[in-house]
Amino acid sequence: MTITAVPSSSHEEIYNIQDAGTGLNGYIAVHSTLLGPAAGGLRMRPYANAVEALTDVKRLSEGMTYKNAAAGLPLGGGKAVIIGDPAHDKSPEMLRAFGRGIDALQGRYFTAEDMGMSPKDMAHLAEATPFVAGLSDGNFASGDPSPITARGIFNAVRTAQKHHCGSAELGGVTIAVQGLGNVGWHLCDLLTMAGASLIVTDVDTARIAKAVSAFNATAVETDQIYSVQADIFAPCAIGGILNATTIPQLKVAVVAGGANNQLATRQDGAALHGRGILYAPDFVANGGGIINVATEILKISDRADFVDEKLIALDMTMQAILRQAKAENTCPDAVAIATVQAKMARLAA
Repeated sequence: MTITAVPSSSHEEIYNIQDAGTGLNGYIAVHSTLLGPAAGGLRMRPYANAVEALTDVKRLSEGMTYKNAAAGLPLGGGKAVIIGDPAHDKSPEMLRAFGRGIDALQGRYFTAEDMGMSPKDMAHLAEATPFVAGLSDGNFASGDPSPITARGIFNAVRTAQKHHCGSAELGGVTIAVQGLGNVGWHLCDLLTMAGASLIVTDVDTARIAKAVSAFNATAVETDQIYSVQADIFAPCAIGGILNATTIPQLKVAVVAGGANNQLATRQDGAALHGRGILYAPDFVANGGGIINVATEILKISDRADFVDEKLIALDMTMQAILRQAKAENTCPDAVAIATVQAKMARLAA
């Protein structure tokens, strides 16, 4: 296995982790440890090339800095990615090799599951390093974080809806959900129980068929989700999907979802605001998962109470951001980033 430092002016540390024997090629990015050890998930995707993977891990790790700060956690921002198809390329040996790469950072970065990963995969990583969370068993095991992530997003959907129209009720509200992975699926379940009507899409056609049956949802092709007539758009797949091409297509009043880095650029937040579309900043909306994982990293005994309290506080943060954005007639994303950056600047002073 080889660990190669990648020069960066924006991050504290970035490493390329390779292992010829297992086919491993991935990155670990530590954006900031100002608030504490960096924490953020490991995702595995068939990136087109190393440049795309490096770009993604840098953006994701920066987003984790904002997410952890917004959630009030004593954790910094980090992320890891592995290049490959998790359905065919992943192996226990590869994960153990990546675990050795994480271990080399000596606790400056804690990982957990993200896209393409599971608690079982975390167990393989944990065979090589103690700096892993999201495990299924152990003294402080937090398990799969996706149900808690979905709870936080559900809260954000209701809060944004109330801010938009005065009521948080979702009965009769049409919500377009992009992505039916673990988080998207749990969110659909919560939305359905709240009385919402769903329009869904995913790259996995079998998953779509299952969602149509389970949630009485309407299915559309992946590229049609942006132009459907709905009240709320909930992106729960990959990032960068709110951009100059998709924003003009939107026929919704609110965007609130679970995907990381939904805005392709910061200017796209202003573009949504210019169209009169209310945007719930993603790194606040999807903070539930890292709150759950934090109980394991921080060795919190009363996990349920900690999670409940932090989810309530996170929702209050979202409410404050949306109120301030309305008062200043600006996009909520800019307010959210300024809020977090101000907090970090105070701590750094």
